[in-house]
Amino acid sequence: MQGSGGAERAMLNLAHGLSNQGHRVDMVMARRTGHFLDEIHSAIRVVDLKVRSARECLISLPFLGRDAWFWARMALASKPHFVLGALPKLARYLRREKPDVLISAMDYPNAVAIAAKSLAGDGVPVIATVRNTLSAEVANTKRRRIKAQVEVARYFYPRADALVAVSRGVADDLAQVLGRPDKIETIYNPIVSPDLATKAAQPLNHPWFSGDGPPVILAVGGFKPQKDFATLFKAFAIARRERPLRLLVLGEGKLRQDLTALASQLGIAGDLQMPGFVDNPYPYMARSALLVLSSIYEGLPNVVVQALACGCPVVSTDCPSGPAEILDNGRYGTLVPVKDEDSLAVAMLRNLEVAWDKDLLMKRAQDFSVERATRHYLDVIERVCRNA
Repeated sequence: MQGSGGAERAMLNLAHGLSNQGHRVDMVMARRTGHFLDEIHSAIRVVDLKVRSARECLISLPFLGRDAWFWARMALASKPHFVLGALPKLARYLRREKPDVLISAMDYPNAVAIAAKSLAGDGVPVIATVRNTLSAEVANTKRRRIKAQVEVARYFYPRADALVAVSRGVADDLAQVLGRPDKIETIYNPIVSPDLATKAAQPLNHPWFSGDGPPVILAVGGFKPQKDFATLFKAFAIARRERPLRLLVLGEGKLRQDLTALASQLGIAGDLQMPGFVDNPYPYMARSALLVLSSIYEGLPNVVVQALACGCPVVSTDCPSGPAEILDNGRYGTLVPVKDEDSLAVAMLRNLEVAWDKDLLMKRAQDFSVERATRHYLDVIERVCRNA
């Protein structure tokens, strides 16, 4: 729960779904931080491992057998992921609490969960969930820690009791990475919660949504290379030459300064707002003319489903993976090539002239409901517990 992204949101929704079905749920966090902490239901116990450093895992090396060299190499690498330090504390949690199953998310936390099971020695089954298109993520970065995720996946994932991918595209990619498709299941993210419509109907105090101003194009996501907001800004500049438009970007990240400079360079700063992370983006989605996803790669972009659930039309890059599956290859929204500002601008302008059937979009979003995903996860949980 350290971050504010789609993986954290999906895990929180799954925890709520399982808890609402009467199951006892612990949310085990390396550090108790993040934007969603206040949303955790009181029935869910939060376990804070209070990890400070990746090197905390080194205390476990004498007990890791053949895995010791791998852990030492990861923990002593340049800028290691701090979550690696959760290994000994998570193993102690498993020995003490003896949960029926452990569900983990994202590559390094998945490795920690799988290794902690072995270290604990009590046979708690692990369901590792994979939430991004791994090969695309590695191909689009220079960061060693991310590039190492393929090696991490190949080393640890075969030992998971179940592997769950959040889209068919992620599952196919992971099968190529691991060379074994037989163990991978696809369960779409639990995105549409029962209270989403209520949240979307909440008042929105923003001048752009009062009166008859220009259409507002919405984007939501972290300011990082994956989201490719630079292409969106360029496309918006092209489209704005044809008609008055406004662009609202909800999110935060290290590229804020670069994006602010690009907006000034393109001459769009007067019609652009970047207010930061917003706890409840749904009123914005319900009132915007379009939601645009400009990503280079994804796993299953929650914001696309959330927009559909609010009746907001979507224009998205046809990136690996997820948008084409959600939008059913164009039936529920428009797909454009990655990094193509001209095609994106044309698609935005065309969609502003199309009267989308909001009921159709909202009905499609229900295929990604918390209830449906929870039911599928319970099927996997029952199977791995039976086989444990």
